[in-house]
Amino acid sequence: MSVAYIYDAIRTPRGRGKADGSLHEVQPIHLVTTLLHALRERNQLDTSLVEDIILGCLSPVGEQGANIARAAAILANYSQTTAGVQLNRFCSSGLEAINLAAAVIMAGQSEMIIAGGVESMSRVPMGSDGGPLFTSPEIIGTYKIVPQGISADLIATRYGYTRRAVDEYASESHRRAAHAWKSGYFTRSVIPVKDQLGFTLLDRDEGIREGTTPETLANLKPSFEMMGVMGGLDALALQKYPDMDRINHVHHAGNSSQIVDGASLVLLGSKEAGEKAGLKPRAKIHSFTVTGSEPTIMLTGPIPATRKLLKRVGMTVNDIDLYEVNEAFAVVPMLYMEELNVDHSKVNVNGGAIAMGHPIGSTGAIILGTLLDELERQDKQLGLATLCIGGGMGIATIIERV
Repeated sequence: MSVAYIYDAIRTPRGRGKADGSLHEVQPIHLVTTLLHALRERNQLDTSLVEDIILGCLSPVGEQGANIARAAAILANYSQTTAGVQLNRFCSSGLEAINLAAAVIMAGQSEMIIAGGVESMSRVPMGSDGGPLFTSPEIIGTYKIVPQGISADLIATRYGYTRRAVDEYASESHRRAAHAWKSGYFTRSVIPVKDQLGFTLLDRDEGIREGTTPETLANLKPSFEMMGVMGGLDALALQKYPDMDRINHVHHAGNSSQIVDGASLVLLGSKEAGEKAGLKPRAKIHSFTVTGSEPTIMLTGPIPATRKLLKRVGMTVNDIDLYEVNEAFAVVPMLYMEELNVDHSKVNVNGGAIAMGHPIGSTGAIILGTLLDELERQDKQLGLATLCIGGGMGIATIIERV
């Protein structure tokens, strides 16, 4: 079996996913082509070596539809032979794209692939593609499917996480992200987004609020209490968990992932493809897996996915040097660390989506790139990236520096 090596990993900065966000006027295809140009230029890449581009996207409609991966390859003037495909595994789409690319390379069916994701959440809102998981009364009623915010508060109540605790975690995410930016930890991988005249629109993550404290966050009202209580969604979730009598709503805009715009790409290839392109590998895809999990509570998937993967490859949690656990909501990494007994000093060391945002289809590739950069900075060997996924799933990928 061939080895799938990582030769480069880049991303755009993340802009606020609102009409006043710095990337709101930028079409999602431009976010992707910005990165395709950067990959070609910084690696002197002969694009005829790139056989495919695989892009994750949560809402593949409108400006993000009609196979944006192939459209971006054409617009970026890549070789005519570079194909493209887009996929959707909800929040993990960007990491799923990387795992799929790695599998194809490991199977010997392709030599070099670019994988990643894109999401312009200010231009193509979440839910734009509809779908029975979130609209079918039969599925929702029978299987107690609730919005993720309700699931996050369900977890917080069930496992005893207080409002103060989740706010403390969120404050630390902002502190770590601000420190990482000040220290230049993201400089290598973040590609500024420019307009057609070459003026920079955004060159750093827009959502970091330096100086955030539990006290400042305490002023924010819970985001999901009204829909939970008045909308009957708490009662629906509690039908699945009859041992609980109520849901304590602790999550709000300050301790949940931010809605943002962004894109990310990873250049993967076999050893032979790298040699042909004159590139030196930075790491290899060691192993990966996905799993389903209980769909009402929904956000616990990273835990069984990690356990499944570590068991498969004969490792323990202590064998992993660094972890990236997507901060969809504060309780997700908090429960992960508690259940797997992983110290916070090894998890999301440069902050996460609470501070910098979660451009859903892109996030998986973003955190993998962040993980690789930090492994190199700390001179560590093994890293694991994982995300919770809508509908109750989890994904995990281990990378190893070479």
